[in-house]
Amino acid sequence: MSAIDVQHLGATAILTLNRPEARNALDLAMRQELAEAIPALRDDPAVRAIVLTGAGGHFCAGGDIKGMATPASGGARDMFEGRERIRAMHRWFDELVDMEKPVIAAVEGTAFGAGLSFALAADFVLAAPGATFCCVFSRIGYVPDLGAMYLLPRVVGLSRAKELAFSARVVGAQEAQALGIVHRVVGQGGVREAALELAARFHSAPAGAIGIVKSVMNHAFESDRRDVYAQEALAQSLCRESAFHQEAARRFIAKEPPLYQWPSEQKA
Repeated sequence: MSAIDVQHLGATAILTLNRPEARNALDLAMRQELAEAIPALRDDPAVRAIVLTGAGGHFCAGGDIKGMATPASGGARDMFEGRERIRAMHRWFDELVDMEKPVIAAVEGTAFGAGLSFALAADFVLAAPGATFCCVFSRIGYVPDLGAMYLLPRVVGLSRAKELAFSARVVGAQEAQALGIVHRVVGQGGVREAALELAARFHSAPAGAIGIVKSVMNHAFESDRRDVYAQEALAQSLCRESAFHQEAARRFIAKEPPLYQWPSEQKA
């Protein structure tokens, strides 16, 4: 059985972490499969949005502790091997964070440790009422990994990020929404469907423009204001010449229905 499952529903790709017996903890096989699947989704022009979810009622329990304790070589533990494990994960995780397509996490059950990082990598996190989040690393004497020390302060603020990392306490769905981790709490049993409905809204979106917006905003906290202005000017000149804009402008002038319009009666 594969450690992940990728399905396609229209222009949405559904990436499911598929180790339900271990609450979808990240083991070596899952990491290797993610390293192949994420670049493939990035490069597939038919994929306009991605939904991340987990099998068996849980999102991801974090790293596989048993796997961490066992050297890949089968011999003595080596600190440089451990460093390379993390560096290898960073390569495919950065592809997910930088994915120039909307990414939606549908979280049920636990999102602990690296599972919290997975959720933070998404543009939108939809959570079931019983979902729980935890920056659990200090419980085993680890530091937050898989990008958590970068992403968490940017989502919740520095002081709250320190509190969550130092305490390793469990946060429920409602508190996670108040902190900004969760975009919306969805009724029990409906989180996957809500994520798919949200993803489908991007099927007719201007993929190039949204990809640029995501890329620039992801790096805005490290960029000088004038650097962002320069990126804005370049991006707008590209979008102005795009086929999407040309058709959208024609429709506007002709008073025809727009190519892309967010449903006004529904929440984001």
